[in-house]
Amino acid sequence: MADLRNNFVGIKSPNPFWLASAPPTDKAYNVERAFKAGWGGVVWKTLGEEGPPVVNVNGPRYGAIWGADRRLLGLNNIELITDRDLYVNLREMKQVKMNWPDRALIASIMVPCEENAWKAILPLVEETGADGIELNFGCPHGMSERGMGSAVGQVPEYIEMVVRWCKQYTRMPVITKLTPNITDIRKPARAAKAGGTDAVSLINTINSITSVNLDTFSPEPSIDGRGSHGGYCGPAVKPIALNMVAEIARDPETHGLPISGIGGITTWRDAAEFLALGAGNVQVCTAAMTYGFKIVQEMISGLSDWMDAKGHRTLDDICGRAVPNVTDWQYLNLNYVAKAKIDQDACIKCGRCHIACEDTSHQAITQFVNGVRHFEVIEEECVGCNLCVNVCPVSNCITMEPLAAGTVDKRTGKPVDPNYANWTTHPNNPMARQAAE
Repeated sequence: MADLRNNFVGIKSPNPFWLASAPPTDKAYNVERAFKAGWGGVVWKTLGEEGPPVVNVNGPRYGAIWGADRRLLGLNNIELITDRDLYVNLREMKQVKMNWPDRALIASIMVPCEENAWKAILPLVEETGADGIELNFGCPHGMSERGMGSAVGQVPEYIEMVVRWCKQYTRMPVITKLTPNITDIRKPARAAKAGGTDAVSLINTINSITSVNLDTFSPEPSIDGRGSHGGYCGPAVKPIALNMVAEIARDPETHGLPISGIGGITTWRDAAEFLALGAGNVQVCTAAMTYGFKIVQEMISGLSDWMDAKGHRTLDDICGRAVPNVTDWQYLNLNYVAKAKIDQDACIKCGRCHIACEDTSHQAITQFVNGVRHFEVIEEECVGCNLCVNVCPVSNCITMEPLAAGTVDKRTGKPVDPNYANWTTHPNNPMARQAAE
């Protein structure tokens, strides 16, 4: 049976599934129930400095995007950090850690970008017995207007500075949580590494407005007729998160920096994809808020079963396996040729492939053959774009079949070249021509 035990920068947990810092980790009651359900760790909802807690709105805090079947695809929130007293949180954290010594307990922290503020809170958190801290440089609303959250995460120099303070004033491992609201995720990651961070976590939520109420003309969620931008999360952000995780994992300057993957993780497969792209563990929020804490049981069993089926014994067998296969477009093999193929037995003759290809692609799928409704790929026109695969409602009805070397491509009339070739040396590339001259 696969061993799912996780050791992330020295923080041990029975599995790689942690709850992210958010409402599900706001208090001991929630965290205790989460641990009973099987979660390997939690990142406690973000703590603020000593004094009056922040004030959250007393109304709707979420906006949503749904699929056609009402499945939640994306969630926007205008929630701020914990609105509970700092010392109440600290007492509860200490008790939870005593009750669950085998689970990871991480304190998320957000205080003003001043050395004394960080110096003051770190010993208080350390006294709880927490396994580590996560620096919240990601929150894109509310706190950022106060010079915290993404206001820090968007300035690499600030990131490096605060990380250095934290490494100076605490023994606990430091995880730096990055904002996706930035052009190049590698720059804040490099800054965190330069400051001495033990790991990074990403992505935090994406700045967004999910919808506008066309009766009141107010963005949702609406508070007394007005709305604000918030943080977007859920399954819809997963592709963005995967790319950013991969960017850090394959960047020569940050390669090997431990990563805690966050963003739209709902199933074991999502988690496995993050691990394959370089994450050492994963954090989950929206899935738990949608389906409850017990969803982790399906994640654990699914990941374990898949690892057993594939012969992966430990998480180390998975982590980073896909990173060498992530490259830039210019290095893709231009001599690779594939064509779409429709399984006529599986085809339900809905016509979606034809419509998509005819109206928006390459007119490479028939609608009628000999006067009979029939959908078949016209190889002379097919460029192998795979749009038809993605619009087909029947799984595996349309597949992409690579042409063997030497086979004549009916579209170009040329045999498939067995040699690897990419854009950097292509004769149409003006830079390649200049280099040759």
